[in-house]
Formats: sequence, C-alpha cells, structure tokens
Amino acid sequence: MAEILCLNAGSSSLKFALYATPDTGEPTLLANGKIENIGLEPHLIARDAKGEVLAERRWTKDGTVTHETLLEDLLREIETSVGDDLIGVGHRIVHGGADHSAPARVDEALLAALEALCPLAPLHQPHNLAAIRAVSRLRPALPQVACFDTGFHHGQLSVATRLALPRALSEEGMRRYGFHGVSYEYIARQLRSIDPGAGGGRTIAAHLGNGASLCAMDRGRSIDTTMGFTALDGLVMGTRSGALDPGAVLYLFQQKGMTAREVEHLLYSESGLLGVSGISSDMRALLGSETAAAQEAIDLFVWQIARQAGALASSLGGLDSFVFTAGIGENAPEVRARVAERLGWLGVELDVDANLGGAAVISAPSSRVEVRVIPTDEERMIAIHTADLLREEPKS
Repeated sequence: MAEILCLNAGSSSLKFALYATPDTGEPTLLANGKIENIGLEPHLIARDAKGEVLAERRWTKDGTVTHETLLEDLLREIETSVGDDLIGVGHRIVHGGADHSAPARVDEALLAALEALCPLAPLHQPHNLAAIRAVSRLRPALPQVACFDTGFHHGQLSVATRLALPRALSEEGMRRYGFHGVSYEYIARQLRSIDPGAGGGRTIAAHLGNGASLCAMDRGRSIDTTMGFTALDGLVMGTRSGALDPGAVLYLFQQKGMTAREVEHLLYSESGLLGVSGISSDMRALLGSETAAAQEAIDLFVWQIARQAGALASSLGGLDSFVFTAGIGENAPEVRARVAERLGWLGVELDVDANLGGAAVISAPSSRVEVRVIPTDEERMIAIHTADLLREEPKS
C-alpha cells in the first residue's frame, strides 16, 4: 500500500509520521517519531502505531551531521524498515501569506513565494522550507505538498483581519493572518465527528504549547484568533512575549538602543514564560517550582488566556464549548482548572475528578459551556490533505 510521509521541521527538531494511504478513505498511521537535539547530538526515535519502538539512533556532534543528512537517514530508515512505497511528502508550513489558503503541490514558484514570507515567521518558515529543499535534492521525483498554518483562518471577515495602519500597507499584505491552523482544522474536524449537527457550535479552542494561541470557531469555521500578523502575537508563550504595546517596541529601539535583530531575539527567544520566570520555558518545570517568579509566570499565562478568551467570546456572540489541546492543554490539569475558574462568568464549570483523571469531557453536568480535552494531530491532517491532493492529480 502506498505511503505518505508528513514532516514538521523546526530549528532543532524534526517531527515525522508515516501513513498508509488507501485508494479511498482515510490514511492509517504506520509510524511516527522525532529527531531531537539537531545541531548538538541528534537523537532519533520512531514508534509504530501501538507505541512500540521501531528504531532509535544517536549521532555524535562531529560537524558533518546536518538537517539534510539526518533527513536522508530518516528516509532510508523508513524505506527499509517501515514502508517501501513512498508516494509523497506533506509539510506543515507556518506561513502561507495572503495568496495560499489551501494545501498546494510544491514547485519552484511556490517555494519562492514562501521564501519571501520568512521575515514574518523567522523561527519556523526557514526550517519548514529547508526540509522541502532537502527532500527535493534527496528524492527529486517525489511529490511534495505544503499545508499552511494560516490557511484555516482565511475565511475571516475583514474586520477581524485588518490592522489599523495606512491602507497602502494593508494592500502590501500587512494584516492579521492567524496561525496553528492545521491544529485547529483537526479540532474542528473532531468536533464535527462528535456532534455532526452543531460541530461544536460556538467554540473557543486553546492550542497551548510552547507556542500558544486561541481560536474562535463557529460550527468549525474560524471567526477570530489571537495570533495576528506574526506568530509572536497573542498569548504569553514559552519564549515569546505575546501581545505587546507597540510603544514598548519603540522604547527598546529609542531608549535602550537595541538593534532590530536584538529586539527580534528578545521577543521571540528570551521573553514569555522563560523571561518572566527566569527559570524555564517549560510549563512542567514552572508547575514544579515554588519560586515566586515561576508562579507569576503561570499566573500571567492563565490571566492572558482568560482575558483573550473573553474577547473571542464577544466575537462569537456567546460560547457553547471550550477545547484544550496541545502539550500544556492536554497534559496540565492545573492550568486547565485555573483557566476554567477565571472563565466561570461565561458559564464554565469543571468536574474536578474528570479534569484530574484525563477524561475527554471535563466540564460538570451543570456547566453551561461544555469543556473538552482533544489531543491534536497535525500530522494526520497533513496526511489527509496530501493524500487528497495527490489523488486528484491526473495519473501519468
């Protein structure tokens, strides 16, 4: 059976998943895993659909191990150990800009257009595109498909996407785009499966991980979201500041004498939970710490989620359900409880035991808002899009 490889490439890690793709129907997971510590001492671990380890490998730091050599080793491992009929590769691409709202077959024109968007997603886009180029060099005949994190939000009204800047800048592409769209699309799909009629109704989905955002969805359609022009906007994140008074940025330039590169590094890599706590960007470490600074970082994280969820509830005109997803959302019941407490005025009431026990529905029966925990699966969404697009192409 034909297989599709899904890649999510970062600066120091490469997540992957391999799916079997029947002629009709949904892809089936064969294996997934991650290469971590790229640039230091890379570590590959791959597991089958049941979670059993299929392969594990470590590389020493010797100057010859690059993203491309690691990807070549991964392709070889997949083709020899798991699947031998790879028909395509799907990629998560953080920024698709104003022109790319749907998954697209990669060609040189698309690559050039996406390259121009790198300044809008400097932590992600260059690495996403580097993986595409590496696959092109290693397997030039293999079709590749780009799936855009911004795509899910393209149907929003202009009032939700416009920035209050001179119109000429808006016409050049300065607007609110929104991100984490592949994750939100998967959540919307799951909600439709759970409730085919309402599809979750008026829902706020909280993608809470090292990167974090909220999305307001009405019956599975994006209405509003917390990230805007870049993935720096919105909630407090692991190392990113989230929403910031533009005057604060001017202050860093004018009064602190910082360069653009220094400000970029500060806001993307030294702020957020790490900056406030001075300890870690990892919520697990902060929850385990008794320091006042760690507690303040958690308080700020929760405060901003609740504050911005209130704004999204206004955009929706009410709230029927709230979904927690991604690393923190799926695995930190204390954070879920604290967010829910602050959203009590909206009718959110948790079942304490269900929340602590990892139930799918964690709201109390008396809660006016249904609260769910739905594990996200961006790789599956990418596999679905890639399979669908390749099926639609005429056979040679």
